[in-house]
Amino acid sequence: MANTAQARKRARQAENNRQLNAGQRSSMRTSIKKVIKAIEAGDREAAKKAYDAAVPVIDKAAGKGLVHANKAARHKSRLNQHIRSL
Repeated sequence: MANTAQARKRARQAENNRQLNAGQRSSMRTSIKKVIKAIEAGDREAAKKAYDAAVPVIDKAAGKGLVHANKAARHKSRLNQHIRSL
């Protein structure tokens, strides 16, 4: 356990940040899954709408350092590729 006031504060901050990051990561994954579900259903319009909603969520996660910028770009590229192939 943390012995100094500084270490206790860092432990508190780390836990708060972990919970915030977990929520944002979950939100990103959920938005990606919504796009995938629409793609699998073969509904191009719904997939496009879900994709348009997912892009800002993915970009925000990358901007905050939650995921690497290349991973965000890869997700967007692959989802868009699937939508275009419908």
